[in-house]
Amino acid sequence: MSFVEVVKGESPLVLGLPHTGTDLPVEAAARLNEDGLALADTDWHIHELYDRLVPDVTTVRTTIHRYVIDVNRDPAGASLYPGQNTTGLCPVTDFDGRQIYLQGQEPDANEVERRRVTYHDPYHVALAGELDRVRSKHGYAMLYDCHSIRSVIPYLFDGTLPELNIGTNSGASCSLAVQEAAHEFAASSPFTTVLNGRFKGGWTTRHYGRPDSGIHAVQMELAQHTYLEKESPPWDYDTRKSDRLRPWLKDILDAIVEAAEEERT
Repeated sequence: MSFVEVVKGESPLVLGLPHTGTDLPVEAAARLNEDGLALADTDWHIHELYDRLVPDVTTVRTTIHRYVIDVNRDPAGASLYPGQNTTGLCPVTDFDGRQIYLQGQEPDANEVERRRVTYHDPYHVALAGELDRVRSKHGYAMLYDCHSIRSVIPYLFDGTLPELNIGTNSGASCSLAVQEAAHEFAASSPFTTVLNGRFKGGWTTRHYGRPDSGIHAVQMELAQHTYLEKESPPWDYDTRKSDRLRPWLKDILDAIVEAAEEERT
């Protein structure tokens, strides 16, 4: 599928990139209002931030925007955070709670199912295939799901989000050693850090993270001001900021792979 981009590496590390895409199929774009077309909730430039950060890594990315369908949501439509404001499989609001569709143009159940089959399933077929491939080679796979978000979004959370938000589904998606390695290196950085805070990991982390079966999964949600000039349009990448952040991200990636390798042996 042309909208699913896979780069195959030979290391045990697989990077998931579910929210960096900005492509809108014509039929979907025609339904969106001005707020929807602004694409404000994109994980801007995350694929650039992680590019060539570690050698021989596998990446799986969709170019389709999350407003069409969110490949990091449960395909059955279940909420990741029951009782809290969030967005769903085919979002109808943005992160500020504003409607993103023209009146009466929200996708119905049939359209949601069509998008699931067309865009959600192929992404996960590709991701599952790569995880199986590297697990077969190494005896384990280390999935790291790459995300970013604005640090102040009252609709979703109070106050200001920490800069490095590690999610392991409260410890269920990876071994304790992997979780501790991620948290230890993040906490030693100059960035504020939290483990399983507001963001505990999306559907990808929760679905694939099965440490007893040899797949460890960690989600990293970055506050966007750590690598963007500002958390607002035009969402420009800031090389100075990213150059400060990238070595710490590399340390975290190296540490969790090492911890997963030790678990295997």
